[in-house]
Amino acid sequence: MVAPEPHHHDLVACPDCDLLQRLPVAAARARLACPRCGCVLDHGGRDPVAVPLALGLTALILFVVSNSYPLLEFALSGQRDSTYLLAGIAQLYAQNAPLLASVVLFTTVLAPLLHIGLLIYIYLPLQLGQRPPAFAAALHAARVIVPWSMLEIFLLGVIVASVKLAEQASIAAGPAAWSLGLLIVVLAAASTQVHPQRLWDRVA
Repeated sequence: MVAPEPHHHDLVACPDCDLLQRLPVAAARARLACPRCGCVLDHGGRDPVAVPLALGLTALILFVVSNSYPLLEFALSGQRDSTYLLAGIAQLYAQNAPLLASVVLFTTVLAPLLHIGLLIYIYLPLQLGQRPPAFAAALHAARVIVPWSMLEIFLLGVIVASVKLAEQASIAAGPAAWSLGLLIVVLAAASTQVHPQRLWDRVA
C-alpha cells in the first residue's frame, strides 16, 4: 500500500456530501461549487480573513447587547416590567426545570459565544500574519458548534409567546430583541464565509 502524499492543498472534501475533488485555479471573482450538491466551496476575489473577522467582532458586540439589555418590556394595569435573556434562564432553574434551563443556556448563550470566540480566535491571528495555536482543532470546533447555536429557534419562541400574551398585556420588543435578530443574521453570514481550503492555503 502506497502512503499518501502529506499535502494536497488543491484536494478538498465537500463539507455537505464529502465528495473529494480538486479545486481548479479560480478566477479573480470566481465562485466554486461542488458538482454533486452545489455547496459553495470557495469565493474567489474575497478576503478569506478580513470579512469573517469583521463579522465575528460585530457578533461579539451584538451578543453583549443581547445579554445586557431588556429582551421584552411589559405594561399591565399601569405597571411596567422587563425581562432579560439570562433572567429567563434563571427563572427556569428556579421553577425546577434544570434540564430545560440547561438546554436553553447552552443553545442560546454558550454555543453562540463559543462560535463567536472561535471566529475571533482563528481569524484575528491570521489577520496579524500569525497562525493560531491548535488551528486545525479550532477550525473543526467552529464547524461542529454551528448547529448547536439555536438563537433563531429561541427568537421564534419569543415571538410566538409575545403574540399569545399580547391579549393580556402591552408588549414591546426591547433592545436585546433587535440585537438578537441582527446577531442571527451576522452569525449566519459568518458561517458562509468560512472556507477551510483557503485558510489552509494561507497557513501552509
